[in-house]
Amino acid sequence: MTSPTPRTYLFVPGNRAERFAKALASGADAVVLDLEDAVTAESKAAARDAIANWSAGAGHDERARVVVRINEAGSAHFADDLRLLREAGLGCAMLAKTESVSEIAALRGALPAAQVLALIESAHGLAAVTALAQCAGVARLVFGTLDFALDLDLDIAEQSDGLIHAASQLALASRLAGLPAPVAGVTPQIDDEPRLLADLAWARRLGFAAKLCIHPKQVAPIHHALAPSPQALDWARRVLAADAASPGAARLDGRMIDRPVVLQAQRTLQRAGH
Repeated sequence: MTSPTPRTYLFVPGNRAERFAKALASGADAVVLDLEDAVTAESKAAARDAIANWSAGAGHDERARVVVRINEAGSAHFADDLRLLREAGLGCAMLAKTESVSEIAALRGALPAAQVLALIESAHGLAAVTALAQCAGVARLVFGTLDFALDLDLDIAEQSDGLIHAASQLALASRLAGLPAPVAGVTPQIDDEPRLLADLAWARRLGFAAKLCIHPKQVAPIHHALAPSPQALDWARRVLAADAASPGAARLDGRMIDRPVVLQAQRTLQRAGH
């Protein structure tokens, strides 16, 4: 995992090695080399070879930005995916269709130092999400919205209302476990920036702080939208100045500046790197 906590995770099919460098140069905070949905069963062995070959020649900083999405624990590909991670020395895995603590334990049993992004994509995964978030090695929760909607037969083509309960559960489970805020699912409309930003805004209102991307052009708009506006930065600076001048009893623009307001101002400046 990279530091600070990633805001964007850009997917690349694991069998498209010619795209790895482009993805890493896209500005995405993390790049997800995919061994699951983006790769057919017949191509998975070749994809593992491609990732192993890339890793052998990659620098430390590049390797630190890479996550490998591996196949679900019950699949015939799981053991081979774990072997790849171990032999290639790649330490961050996104576990597809995570549904039980035992699946995390199996992954960590093979890779004791691995950081795990638990991808919640089903009703079973959601039912276990609090326990999953608290498992040793789990670094973050990720919401696989398309598969989750398929599992529950939800129509999210125009509205995401059917996902509100599940999204809130991921955010609460993350907070209770002391994890970073969860990662929102993909926006499949590659050429629709308004839809991308609307999906991001919806996720932010529910407590998410990052997003999965399926094309490099989605990265910059997300980073821009997540950065505090000049107005928000000005407000945060004025709040802290008022609090410093009159600790515990400050007023600003007719509003009482209490501790939660001060903490929110500090968080706003931290998000901007100040």
